[in-house]
Amino acid sequence: MNTFSEAALESARLLLGLDSHLLAIVALSLEVSIAAALCASVIGLPIGAMIAVRRFPGRQFIVVVLNALMGLPPVVAGLVVYLLLSRAGPLGGYGILFTPAAMIIAQTVLVLPIIAALTRQSIEDAWRDYEEQLKSLGVTPSRAALTLLWDCRFSLLTAVLAGFGRAVAEVGAVMMVGGNIDGVTRVMTTTIALETSKGDLPLALGLGAILLLLVLTLNALVLAIRDFAERRYG
Repeated sequence: MNTFSEAALESARLLLGLDSHLLAIVALSLEVSIAAALCASVIGLPIGAMIAVRRFPGRQFIVVVLNALMGLPPVVAGLVVYLLLSRAGPLGGYGILFTPAAMIIAQTVLVLPIIAALTRQSIEDAWRDYEEQLKSLGVTPSRAALTLLWDCRFSLLTAVLAGFGRAVAEVGAVMMVGGNIDGVTRVMTTTIALETSKGDLPLALGLGAILLLLVLTLNALVLAIRDFAERRYG
């Protein structure tokens, strides 16, 4: 494409025409990122809750590390997962490097600290309000964690959505462990990077528009959930 206007018009044609190649890339991106967010939630929510309600030696250190890992560089996560899944790595025998499964693992590593840290903060705030009441009822820490997870479900849903947003916008780690293979592991972010480097802008612009719309939708959803929770529970 010689001009930006031509690229934008071609990009609009791809979007309005529901181009099959574009839709396949979007579908794979959502599949990988949703799976990673769910895996990270299953692990991160109970971990964050237990750290919030329990007091044990080294807890403060774990909190500091967890908060620091929220800013974990994607290429570092990608390198660690790559080494684990490579033929010489401990998980190399499973042969999942350069597959969507490897991308899900990499994104889970990135998203897990975010969900766990945000969960810990939300549950810890609630624990300050309900600690005496729950202890007077003889509730164990594990039961208290489950109770507070349910009580804080709306704020925790925003944490999960924040993790999903981080996952779907990630490029470095998934490119390292997925290989950016056309039709197999090529997602929105890696396609945008590749097509832009090639000077082929229509597909990159189309996917960029979808990614931007998705991020805006996520932020609007988070605000809507918060407003609903505040109106319902004060």
